Amino acid sequence: MSDQKPRSNRFWAKVAGIGLVAGLIGGGVALGINGVIQHHEAVVSTKVPSGSNQDGGTKVNGNKAELNTASTKAYNSVQGAVVSVINKQKVQQNNGMLDVFGIGGRVDGSNQSSDNNKLQTASEGSGVIYKKSGNVAYIVTNNHVVAGSSALQVIMSNGKKVDADLVGSDAATDLAVLKINSANVKTVASFGNSNSITTGQDVLAIGSPMGSEYANTVTKGIVSAKNRTLKAGTDGTLTSVIQTDAAINSGNSGGPLINMAGQVIGINSMKLASNNDGSSVEGMGFAIPSNEVVSIINQLVKNGKISRPALGIGMIDLSNVTTDQQKSVLKLPSNITKGVVIAQVADGSVADNAGLKKYDVITKLGDKTINNTGELRAALYKYKVGDSVKVTFYRDGQQQTATVHLTKAASATDNSQQQQGAGE
Repeated sequence: MSDQKPRSNRFWAKVAGIGLVAGLIGGGVALGINGVIQHHEAVVSTKVPSGSNQDGGTKVNGNKAELNTASTKAYNSVQGAVVSVINKQKVQQNNGMLDVFGIGGRVDGSNQSSDNNKLQTASEGSGVIYKKSGNVAYIVTNNHVVAGSSALQVIMSNGKKVDADLVGSDAATDLAVLKINSANVKTVASFGNSNSITTGQDVLAIGSPMGSEYANTVTKGIVSAKNRTLKAGTDGTLTSVIQTDAAINSGNSGGPLINMAGQVIGINSMKLASNNDGSSVEGMGFAIPSNEVVSIINQLVKNGKISRPALGIGMIDLSNVTTDQQKSVLKLPSNITKGVVIAQVADGSVADNAGLKKYDVITKLGDKTINNTGELRAALYKYKVGDSVKVTFYRDGQQQTATVHLTKAASATDNSQQQQGAGE
């Protein structure tokens, strides 16, 4: 037993020596046996092994994801009816430097170049075929997609390009109807009831974002809100739209927003890209509700236009009138800060016949409170030509009422202006 103790001491001295060496290697920190082992493993694990790479291959496994989902079924049932709409317009071209000197004409002496008035693609959008009747098929799209066109073409879902004619368009709702030969139409979309949708339900947007190069693109989202009040058209009229977070980009305009049953519940019309301070916004797209769409396109097919009632006035938002003028010219009570100022009254108009005058301030139409010109148009367009409605207004500081018997606007321009002198 007496000679075992020195051997034990020598053993532990060796171990301590290893620890010391490891400590020196490790930067002065004594690691001990476990530290040495861990340090060695760490060094080994970072070293790339040498040798053959034959065992590095792999394979494609069977797809375990469900392919026939509600989304794919809905898309497949509608995508054949979704088209790209090509807006072609005349473009003036010149002959370069010759035209600068006025000598770039034809041999007949005119200055009309042979390339002048050549049609060229001005913009592209989307549309959806909703009806096939005999040898004609009808397509709904946005008014702003076809505005200013000299000719229209449609690219079918299979890539075939066909000519299209404009049946009618409406700037206020931003809707238009086209017709094409039905020979190439295999699929027709159907409309669902937009009054029955609910916030949070799944929806798909189909169209040609950024143009026909990306035709039949589908994006998925939800109904973010059922009723948002925005300016859908180009005349400042406020209307109720569906908000969705399904991605909508330039070129999607006029394409369908569908539910998981493949029914069209809206026509994609616009997106909010930035707020008032310029910050970018994502996931805020808007679609015209299908019930509104059906009402408008049926009238467009029947009459080629929408007949809306008009008051026969020029108008401006009260908020655009200075506080001093509100008091001195309009003589309004201090609590009246919102409304529509009549800037002019057309002779013989319904407003003139009802006794309305310049500088009257309209605050209600029927039971609807009016804050601005957009709201006045929206409220007015709820009525039909031939209806009568009560107008509440202020004159010389006193609240008064008058009954107007509505007639239709004299021309389309009556419904397309917004500020002073605008016809309504």
